[in-house]
Amino acid sequence: MIPRGVRYALSGISWPLYALLYTPLALVAFYSFAPAPNQAGHSLHAYGVLLHDGAVFTALQRSLILAFGSAITSTALGTLLGYGLCRFRNANAKGVLAHIPSLIIYTPIIMPGLVFGISELIFFNFVHSATGFLGAGLQTMIIAHITFQVPYVALTVFARLAGLDPYLFDAANDLYADSFKSFFHLIIPVVEPAIIGGFLLGITLSIDDFTISFFTAGPGSVTLPIYIYSAIARKGISPEINALGTLMIGTIIIMALVHFFISRHRERGAQFSARGNVV
Repeated sequence: MIPRGVRYALSGISWPLYALLYTPLALVAFYSFAPAPNQAGHSLHAYGVLLHDGAVFTALQRSLILAFGSAITSTALGTLLGYGLCRFRNANAKGVLAHIPSLIIYTPIIMPGLVFGISELIFFNFVHSATGFLGAGLQTMIIAHITFQVPYVALTVFARLAGLDPYLFDAANDLYADSFKSFFHLIIPVVEPAIIGGFLLGITLSIDDFTISFFTAGPGSVTLPIYIYSAIARKGISPEINALGTLMIGTIIIMALVHFFISRHRERGAQFSARGNVV
């Protein structure tokens, strides 16, 4: 049992941190209900203006295309990369060679987004000037997002596979399973939570990203983060921007609640099945 003094100390640390985390979000929601022009009191005027702004929905559509397109591709590539790094690593390697898989995965993750975005911009400009392809636009943004999302998916899959008993692969071979069957009937079911987590993480990273999108975007490929930045740069923080932020916060909260209840339902189902098996 935790002593009372320790609990008071932890509470004294936790609540200020909670306030620091959630007070800005609460202020965004509060100022989104600003009064309409020449009126007093809170209103939904900002939400009405936002819903009639076609540029917002166009930016949102591009963000969703970018997020899901890059997340699907990066999940497939990251799963294969994580599997390859774990399955075919040399157990007898020492020194730098033993850490090559970790370097391959971690280097793009720890690289600053500014450096990554500038390098992608230079690369795409070089390719476009040499071949005429890959002009700045949605396609270059998708490629850039896939590039920085793949290591995150590979890391989750690699961590999942690294905890497996290596003799499982030998057991699958003894049961006459070739590489194709072993991958789809052994690896995929085992790493399914990691694949789903990597896919959701890819969507989150893509929608949240601004720096890499800013450097690889073209004139007609404005995403939601770029739109918000441009709107704030033009006219400052307006009630419409607060309303947009509130809608994004509300969407995240709803998704978190749905995930919580689904997970809770699965846990209860597993406990019920375990009790039935015991009986």
